[in-house]
Amino acid sequence: MLEDVQILVLAGGLGTRMNGPDLPKVLTPLNGQPLISYLLTELEKLDLTLPPAIVVGAGANLVKDALGSQYLYIHQEEQRGTGHAVACAKKALEGKANTIVVLYGDHPLVTAEMVHSLAKKHKQSQATMTLGIVSVPDFKDWRSAFYSFGRVVRSPDGKLQGIIELKDATENQKLITEVNPSYFCFDAEWLWSKIDSLSSSNAQNEYYLTDLLKMSFEQNQPISTIEIDPPEGLGANTPQELKNVEQFMNSRS
Repeated sequence: MLEDVQILVLAGGLGTRMNGPDLPKVLTPLNGQPLISYLLTELEKLDLTLPPAIVVGAGANLVKDALGSQYLYIHQEEQRGTGHAVACAKKALEGKANTIVVLYGDHPLVTAEMVHSLAKKHKQSQATMTLGIVSVPDFKDWRSAFYSFGRVVRSPDGKLQGIIELKDATENQKLITEVNPSYFCFDAEWLWSKIDSLSSSNAQNEYYLTDLLKMSFEQNQPISTIEIDPPEGLGANTPQELKNVEQFMNSRS
């Protein structure tokens, strides 16, 4: 049982690139079911002591109606990035759990085993933050979806040194095929003490959860990682990515 672990699912975006601009992205149909339902079905296997919290925004009532009342819903009035979505949850969740796991409603291939491993490694290593990391041989075929992800930079002895976003990466760093799908497990007290200090001074004028990683490096906080199965890192942001996810989904069954 994952005691004292709060799962936080970010599900506030519209599916503007999914040919359904008025539909919340997490309700995009995949094999006849809403995208988010696959993740929630996996979370049910974890025997959680706290119900998953879901950050809703665009089309919030549609999401609530589709999923039911067994979840804690947190409203994000405007979509200003992943960091902003988590900050919206602070009031509702602070003091409720020691560990916060952040997942995404448009990533339907995540398994209960991966979430359990992430939380277990986090607790065993007593880290401030634990990341799920994806390693691929190249960025060809379906793996091209990972090209836009942040690169994992390590020292010669393999120690994690940082995550470099694609836009900031050198040509050599762009060749790194170990990437960050942004599955995070946080020490709750540290997370809630830092979440409001994120800045939106970037090209998108958004608050990024990944900036907490940079903050933790600067503070020399303990950070751990687990290796995850690459398909579990795939999201569905475009019709083509949805098709790729569907192929993996069908190959599992």
